[in-house]
Amino acid sequence: MKIPSDLRFHSDIRLMVFRPYGILDEKRINTVVEFVEQEEARMDKPFDRFTDLTQLDAINLNFESLFRIALHRRLAYSGHPPAKSAFFVANKATARIVKIPVLLTNHSPLHVKMFWDLAEAAKWLDVPKEVLENRPNVKRQPRG
Repeated sequence: MKIPSDLRFHSDIRLMVFRPYGILDEKRINTVVEFVEQEEARMDKPFDRFTDLTQLDAINLNFESLFRIALHRRLAYSGHPPAKSAFFVANKATARIVKIPVLLTNHSPLHVKMFWDLAEAAKWLDVPKEVLENRPNVKRQPRG
């Protein structure tokens, strides 16, 4: 499977970075989840994750979808070594959505936390802050 355009893998620090932009929907998340699970199966060591949700225009997900995806990830990752997943948010609406995977992965090998501050996320992930700040230039399609 080809790596989705909004994903980057930093093999030197074992960190997968997801920076969605535009509208985040279930189809897009399912594509990313499929890729992540493929990489988890392929790699011999765990890797951490960082999701930057600050460039989104909207999130088109309902509670049922969020619950199903988070529960699926918890079950799919059971039996694997611990891995960290940091979500960077910039508004209360996104924070409410991120609380679902944070709660549903509690007491599992996926350690999920939400951050309002990039430096705190970098410290928790034990990576240089510059890696998390490095946002590629994204060509956005005009909304009309």
